[in-house]
Amino acid sequence: MSLTDFLSPVDLSSVTPKQGFNNSQLGSKINIYAGHFPDLEEQQYDMAIIGVMEDRHAINNEGCSTAPNYVRERLYLLHEGSFAVKIADLGNIRRGATITDTYVALKTVVNELIRANILPIIIGGGQDLTYAQFMAYEDLEQRVDLVVIDQAFDLDDDFERNHFETTSASFLSKILLHEPNYLFNFSNLGYQTYFASQESLRVMDKLLFDVHRLGELSGKINVAEPVIRNASMISFDMGAVRAADAMGNANASPNGFYGEEACQICRYAGYNDKLTSIGFYEFNPAYDVNGQTAMLMAQMIWYFVEGFYNRKSDFPLNPKSQYLIYKTTLTHDDHELVFVKSKKSDRWWMQVPYPANGSLNERFHLVPCRYEDYQTAVSGEMPDLWWRTYQKLS
Repeated sequence: MSLTDFLSPVDLSSVTPKQGFNNSQLGSKINIYAGHFPDLEEQQYDMAIIGVMEDRHAINNEGCSTAPNYVRERLYLLHEGSFAVKIADLGNIRRGATITDTYVALKTVVNELIRANILPIIIGGGQDLTYAQFMAYEDLEQRVDLVVIDQAFDLDDDFERNHFETTSASFLSKILLHEPNYLFNFSNLGYQTYFASQESLRVMDKLLFDVHRLGELSGKINVAEPVIRNASMISFDMGAVRAADAMGNANASPNGFYGEEACQICRYAGYNDKLTSIGFYEFNPAYDVNGQTAMLMAQMIWYFVEGFYNRKSDFPLNPKSQYLIYKTTLTHDDHELVFVKSKKSDRWWMQVPYPANGSLNERFHLVPCRYEDYQTAVSGEMPDLWWRTYQKLS
């Protein structure tokens, strides 16, 4: 099997300016599959761009399948930062005879890239493609921490019946019910309560998931950093960005993240040593004005790449000499809470012990946290994050 079985080349004439690219622009730095497929084994790429031309299950957003080349056109014009990129653009996955064929193609390509230690940057398409992105981890024998940036939860109204199509409005149900279950944690950033049913909020609470309203993060985007740092994979719905900054979405809403906040989220994502894939979905050029959303999405990818090339490699915690250990004792409990701070990045983690019937190989689970969680513990209170993580480990 070859990845070229699933990928078609980029039409360079549609994404290249008449005057060509400057030497410092990404269009001249990225190895683009236009004629010969990049040799992934020989070149040792860090990241690979994949377009997915599929929108059959993008609810109320038909036309988002055309997004990849519009984003490329803007992305290639951006200049390389203070880093030397080793990125391949592997072209597009075209829509299959059935939507399942498209899912299988994306799952296979993402799986092969992760195995080759190449991080896929997926440009969709509908957000239902998140399910195929998730399926790529099925045989990798690792637990998945999924972070979704979205204004809604994308749960089916009665998801436990498990007889629904995988759509951009229900893909999360499919992930939660997937067997075998290799999802460890789900986090949402930016949901808006009027787009979330009370039943879906009860499900999030029952399953101990980490969900954050837009209002919690507005003007305080640094609160999202530990959540993003915990992600194995990320799915970003462009509908989570307010319409004034990203109108290229049929479901765009007046409220949402500002463009600069979306870029900061992406920089945090690139900075995450644990992250192995990211997808950008639901951009629809039919609703874009002057290419503004395409440019924002290109800038978001640029910030992701910048974050990637500024990784500190401070997870897992090794060597121990690069970390500071802080221990606290709760007021009404003999239990000791242990916090770890990286000397390289000043980032914090919290040690959560496995229960007696937990992991045979590890004594504790490390969960990213904020300095404020440490302050809570110092004041004698149990951080909510510690308790929710401990219950999930049980």
